[in-house]
Amino acid sequence: MTATTPPARIAQAAAMPVLIALSATHLLNDMMQSLIPAIYPIIKVAYGLDFGQIGLITLTFQITASLFQPLVGAYTDKNPMPYSMVVGMGFTLFGLVGLAYAGSYPLLLLSAGCVGLGSSIFHPEATRMARNASGGRHGLAQGIFQVGGQTGGALGPLLAAFVIVPRGQTSLAWFSATALLAMMVMTWTAGRYAELQRQQAAAPAKAKVAATAPVRSTAAVGFAVTILVILLFSKNAYSQSFSSFYTFYLIGKFGVAVQTSQIMLFLFLASSAAGAIFGGILGDRIGRNKIIWFSILGALPFTLMLPHVDLVWTGVLTIVINLIMSSAFAAILIYAMELMPGRIGLVGGLFYGLSFGLGGIAAAMLGELADRIGIDAVYHLCAFLPAIGLLAWFLPRLASDGAPAPGH
Repeated sequence: MTATTPPARIAQAAAMPVLIALSATHLLNDMMQSLIPAIYPIIKVAYGLDFGQIGLITLTFQITASLFQPLVGAYTDKNPMPYSMVVGMGFTLFGLVGLAYAGSYPLLLLSAGCVGLGSSIFHPEATRMARNASGGRHGLAQGIFQVGGQTGGALGPLLAAFVIVPRGQTSLAWFSATALLAMMVMTWTAGRYAELQRQQAAAPAKAKVAATAPVRSTAAVGFAVTILVILLFSKNAYSQSFSSFYTFYLIGKFGVAVQTSQIMLFLFLASSAAGAIFGGILGDRIGRNKIIWFSILGALPFTLMLPHVDLVWTGVLTIVINLIMSSAFAAILIYAMELMPGRIGLVGGLFYGLSFGLGGIAAAMLGELADRIGIDAVYHLCAFLPAIGLLAWFLPRLASDGAPAPGH
């Protein structure tokens, strides 16, 4: 760079390695987590489980992750702990080994809970680091961070199809090497982030002008955040119906092989990566509200069509649905951060934790429902879940969306 390069450009270029490293660790973290639902067809047969017990494994993982994330986020807002991500990955490592060699159903639940605990420690701190390393382009930063997580989540079923299904449950232990790699990358990222923070602290005072936000009452903020949580819950509940039961749906309705069902699950989850990055970039350009509305109105017609089409169109529609629905996550997260400035860790913990925990409860309920009425009927009901997103009408408009204070 030359001496005439603007300071903002220098800061932005310096932050990009941190964002890429955070995205890489997000990929590794979520890839290992996604191995839990990816092995459901194997452990269902091996342990003689019903759909309710499968849903309870998802619930254990999601609740463990959700209960601690807001607490971790609130604490690290006041006491940043970049290296805590390494500790979280240690819990994930322990959980993976436990899942590989669990000799009973309770040990499966305990191991899934350890993986969830690792997630609860990782996400709040990593979310704040991505926000602070954004250089002001918050949608882009969250999009880069999210694309790692979405890609990692999509890789789980693919790895299950070609590694775990042929070699069995114990092959999960092989991924402990991935956990060790993630811990090394996290250690580098934490050190680089600390250096970036020192550079920002030493910057001239005129470069630290924060954008002013309209003052809203606690009740108004709480109401808006509640709507955002409900919106994310509707999307996560729909996604959980696929993560936990899509392979069974394909096998039961179309008679496909387990590996084929895992590949189709991979295609569904992989579309999230594209949706996350484009949603984050477009949110910076056209506003968060428009992206949220697009994710609702754009996906609903396709979810209603899905239970009535053949195998080929099932694959096509699931990709389109997840592409559209996943575009809203970065927008919802940044929207909440702008409603609650200075509480980035809490927001990250709340939305990764509470909303995904509610998604886990939905998975357990859907599992019990599937035992009673069948998987096919469950997907007919789930088709209406995105309609809950119409509650977005009550969200206030933000200054970043080009509108004055409260909305409708």
